[in-house]
Amino acid sequence: MVLATNNPGKVREFRRLVEPAGWEVVTPRELGLAFEVDEDGASYAENAVKKAQACADAAGMLALADDSGIEVDALDGGPGMYSARFGGPGLDDAGRTRLLLERLAGVPPERRTARYRAVVALAWPAAEGRAPVTFEGVEEGRIGTEPRGERGFGYDPVFLVDGVDGERTQAELSDEEKDAVSHRGKAVRAALAWLEAEADG
Repeated sequence: MVLATNNPGKVREFRRLVEPAGWEVVTPRELGLAFEVDEDGASYAENAVKKAQACADAAGMLALADDSGIEVDALDGGPGMYSARFGGPGLDDAGRTRLLLERLAGVPPERRTARYRAVVALAWPAAEGRAPVTFEGVEEGRIGTEPRGERGFGYDPVFLVDGVDGERTQAELSDEEKDAVSHRGKAVRAALAWLEAEADG
């Protein structure tokens, strides 16, 4: 299975989630492939399918892609699909996180509710004539007031996770804890369960 990403954080996470299920995972870079996909879809699912299909066609094998974002209620669900581009191309993860905290300055804790949403797509080379399939995972939480923790990537240092012991950010969870509750973990497990059912069918 080829992962339709070269993002190091996502690659690590996908490998942890997928390889225990018996799949060998490769990245486009490892295959010597370079492909660019305009993420101009109208939904997470459209973007995930675009990336997965382009990667499957380029690699000639099953591809897995995701599109994900953080949805902050006090920002009317933003930055959402534009989370990775929030604030423009000049910002890195830390810069985007600082901008998010600036936008939420003065917003009380009870109004800082947010969620991570991920849609995972599986796609096959077009020659196989199979339609892509998608799976969604959602993780509820709140936005803290300052970054905490050294793990994860993206907005993890300010995302306070619902349903874990203590008030911890995603970046303070162990890999095992994160994978058990994360939006991407939920979506990938649904995709793997579907693949296993297909193989048994």
